[in-house]
Amino acid sequence: EVQLVESGGGLVQPGGSLRLSCAASGFTFSSYAMSWARQAPGKGLEWVSGIGSNGRSAIYADSVKGRFTISRDDAKNTLYLQLNGLKTEDTGMYYCTKEPDAYATNYDRRRYFPDYRGQGTQVTVSL
Repeated sequence: EVQLVESGGGLVQPGGSLRLSCAASGFTFSSYAMSWARQAPGKGLEWVSGIGSNGRSAIYADSVKGRFTISRDDAKNTLYLQLNGLKTEDTGMYYCTKEPDAYATNYDRRRYFPDYRGQGTQVTVSL
C-alpha cells in the first residue's frame, strides 16, 4: 500500500522559509518521479514542483520558480521541498504526490489529478 506522510508545515511571516518533508513507503521510491502540489482554501489542487527518479530533473511552476527547491533522498525514501521567500499567496495545504513513472512532468497551469497523495501539511504565510 502506497503511503505518503508530509511534515514540516507551519506559520511563517512573509519572506520566511520552511522545509517540507514527505516519508514514502509501500513502493520502490527510487523508481518513481515525485511531485509536490498545494491547495488554497476554496481552490483546486495546484501542481508546484516535480522531480524525476534518482533526481535526474527538477521542474517548477512559474509561480514558485527561484524560490522553492525540490530534492529527494532515495536512501531515506524521503522527498523534500525547501520554501524560501514565502508570500501570502503561498498559503495552503501542501501535498506530496507519486507520479506513475520515472519522469517528471510539468503540470503548470494544467489540471492535476495524482493517483496518490498524502494527508498534507499546512503552510500559512501571514504577518
